[in-house]
Amino acid sequence: MAQDGRIRQERAVATRAALIEAAAAEFDERGFVGASMDGIAERAGMTKGALYFHFRSKVDIAGAVIARQDEISRRYAEVAAARSASPLESLMWMSQGVASQMTREVVVRAGLRLATDPNARVIPRDRPYDHWVEHTADIVRRAIDAGEVDPSWDPRMIGHVVSPAVAGVQMFSDMLHDRADLFERLRELWTVLLSAIASERTRADVPRLVAIIEPERPGEASTPGATSAPGRTGTPGEA
Repeated sequence: MAQDGRIRQERAVATRAALIEAAAAEFDERGFVGASMDGIAERAGMTKGALYFHFRSKVDIAGAVIARQDEISRRYAEVAAARSASPLESLMWMSQGVASQMTREVVVRAGLRLATDPNARVIPRDRPYDHWVEHTADIVRRAIDAGEVDPSWDPRMIGHVVSPAVAGVQMFSDMLHDRADLFERLRELWTVLLSAIASERTRADVPRLVAIIEPERPGEASTPGATSAPGRTGTPGEA
């Protein structure tokens, strides 16, 4: 009996995950208003009854997509920290992870689209952008302490600038080039930002830092959970 219960629970978890993935594809393609529960069920290859067993409404499943997106993004941020030998390297690996997520992870694309869609304000959320502003500000504080960033800069102000700037680059790359130039556009953004905030001794290192923002090469770690990328940053350490 216990084994049967465990099997049913595992199936329920797998079904829920498949529905979230199907919903993400629907929201990514159609937006919140255009997406439908019928479309989600069809993409998942399930009945509407199975869908409504797990999610009460479109708002409910959209909230689950946003929550899942935040989980994935946090794991990428953990990988960025593990790969980095300095705070500024951590910021660059975070941006590399952002581009990787936007090109690989449909749940992330859908979650970000929902989070910025004015028609989706009915979806309950925990203000995830506040977390990323604070996370960026904390890294900048450590970069100041490490002598990488000019101490005249306010870390929180940089956090408030970086988050919408990265989101804007993503949006324009998506609209104009289907994200094909996302890595390049992020390198350009950070070349400008780092040239402005870097300390005198770090400014010459800006080209090496922004070069981190590139697609993974064959044989390198490409999913959250990896702890190093051979040949890219030397010995990984805490950012």
